[in-house]
Amino acid sequence: MTRPLDFDPALLRRYDRPGPRYTSYPTAPQFTPQFGAAELHQQLRASNASAHALSIYAHMPFCASPCFYCGCNRVITRDTARAARYLERLLAEVALIAPLVARHREVLQVHLGGGTPNFFRPEQIGRFLEALAWEFQLSARPERDFSIELDPRTVSPADIAALGALGFNRASLGVQDFDPQVQRAVNRMQSVEQTLAVIDACRAHGFRSVNVDLIYGLPLQTIEGFARTLDTVIGARPDRLAVYGYAHLPELFKPQRQLDTTFLPHPPTRIALLHLAIEQLTAAGYQYIGMDHFALPQDDLATARTAGGLQRNFMGYTTHANCDLLGLGVSAISHIGASFSQNHRDLPGWEAAIDAGNLPVWRGLALEADDLLRAEVIQGVMCQGRIDIAAVQARHGIEFNAYFADAQAQLRALEADGLIEIGPQAIEATERGQLLLRLLAMCFDRYLRPAEQAPAPARYSKVV
Repeated sequence: MTRPLDFDPALLRRYDRPGPRYTSYPTAPQFTPQFGAAELHQQLRASNASAHALSIYAHMPFCASPCFYCGCNRVITRDTARAARYLERLLAEVALIAPLVARHREVLQVHLGGGTPNFFRPEQIGRFLEALAWEFQLSARPERDFSIELDPRTVSPADIAALGALGFNRASLGVQDFDPQVQRAVNRMQSVEQTLAVIDACRAHGFRSVNVDLIYGLPLQTIEGFARTLDTVIGARPDRLAVYGYAHLPELFKPQRQLDTTFLPHPPTRIALLHLAIEQLTAAGYQYIGMDHFALPQDDLATARTAGGLQRNFMGYTTHANCDLLGLGVSAISHIGASFSQNHRDLPGWEAAIDAGNLPVWRGLALEADDLLRAEVIQGVMCQGRIDIAAVQARHGIEFNAYFADAQAQLRALEADGLIEIGPQAIEATERGQLLLRLLAMCFDRYLRPAEQAPAPARYSKVV
């Protein structure tokens, strides 16, 4: 059962410090160029012996215009011919990687992210899916998850009909905020009518789940304006919502330098925006999944959380926890067996590797036993708000408190503030601690030491 949230603004302000989002453990800054294509090949061979199914993520990097808040890896262009050239190389990458993957491994998930995947025409996306179907065993099960991120400003109902016919059954729409002054400040003008038309088209053409992304903490946001956005979105009844806190990291993301920081909400207002979202969404029947995700009780995400099938990876919270993740395209990250690997982040580097007939691996990491243990603990925190001490001890042959002796002082401090409950069999986030799961996870992150759990502000967003 999802525990109710206890919102304490003073506590949230006190603990609002930078920390990883834990879409992986170890996190991407720990990846090294010493892990390359040969190491990925070795990990794929080892993982083929498993019965694990696959998730496939493909990064589609192009956007027609920049959104100034964006921290994604994207290429701004209006030249649609670039999509065709990118697609040819993406198909070449599929042909390079597929022979290394055992044919018996079923693909339960396909996700197209960006950028703007609908920068590519449906027939181009269809060619990509045909290549996947030729090289891999795409699942025909009803519970398969074929999803795509859509920009409501540039996708038509006819496009959505074509995508539904290709087999997509879940869509994620960027909204962020409907307030016109906020939209102007972040360079993303998008009408309510455009957005609702896309949601309606998805439902009309067989998409079983629609997600809407919102952001709190954007320039010129107000309580009144964000309340209107929430009312509009709730009225459309999407199956899921992601309500992200804006992470202002202009040192890492150049588009953010175009924002006027004097218009960013002050910390009390930012926290009040989060409080508003939680109140309105939970009152409307949405369940809190974790961190920044909400879902209706019948959605796959909510049922996966209840059944223990929830996982957190580079796509956020997803279902099918036991899948290996294969990333395709520029900057895409794979999680194969006991490893992570990332493709070249720059488009020329990725293109050059593909053109040379090489897997475009830029960096990665082979996980040690300690990494795997801590990753399991952190997944438990992020996906269930709970660490099953007895299960961890049994699986890894350790005595929990002794192994994590250096975390005990931090855990006791969180316990003293009522954020967690520590028992002999489990550590569990309380109602007060649900919004600060990243803090609990940070207690077990050995790569943050010896900096006393204070990672560089330019590397990580704040936890609230």
